[in-house]
Amino acid sequence: MKWNIVIKRVLFLLVILAIWQIIFSMEVFPAVTFPSPVKVFTALYEGFASGDFVFALLASFKHLFSGMSLAILFGTIIGVILGKSKQADETAGMYLIALQSIPSIVWVPLAIMLFGFTEFSVVFVIVLGGTFVMAMNVRSAIRNVPPQMVRAARTMGTKGFALFYRVEVPASIPYFMSGLRLAWAFSWRALMAGELLSNGPGLGYTLSYAQDYARMDQVIGIIIIIGVIGALVDHFVFSKMEKTVMKRWGLL
Repeated sequence: MKWNIVIKRVLFLLVILAIWQIIFSMEVFPAVTFPSPVKVFTALYEGFASGDFVFALLASFKHLFSGMSLAILFGTIIGVILGKSKQADETAGMYLIALQSIPSIVWVPLAIMLFGFTEFSVVFVIVLGGTFVMAMNVRSAIRNVPPQMVRAARTMGTKGFALFYRVEVPASIPYFMSGLRLAWAFSWRALMAGELLSNGPGLGYTLSYAQDYARMDQVIGIIIIIGVIGALVDHFVFSKMEKTVMKRWGLL
């Protein structure tokens, strides 16, 4: 990353903090509901120093990895079926778009009714949050394989399953990586939605607990943690993986 970009981002952050402090000093909102930046960062320090936020983060990532792994698996299977079968796509394809448009928070009441206030309910919401967007990207990946590549492979005698894993799968990898990136984003949001109404450990539950006790400094601090982790993982993991694959496939 170029230093001028880093400097611009740091300056922008400092401006936001300055505006935040000015609004707090002007007492536009009560201090109970709108804490100062110093109080929020103090709450962040205390939360990590005591280990509460660390424990919540570990629990959240445990839920995330369990749910996201299943979402990637199920989404890939569904996407391949819809991409390879015209009949399946014409019947179930439109419903996939409808399911993908449903916000993750909508699945929470269903999860609670089915599994109660358990960690499995959180994983269930994550799976539903990430599966459909993954399936849509895999379906698009399969359907966007250049037809000339398929014809050339068939001309050389490649057909059936060999055609799929030797030609279609490699050609679909860039779109698959985009699907992984979106599955991460949707799963991360679904995780927070599920944990907000759960009784188990996690950042979402900690956020809900802080809200119940009117600890707005902790509420804002946890919101910052959620946003920072989401941005860092997307930028340093999935974005870089996607760009690496795109460059290797000559798409960048």
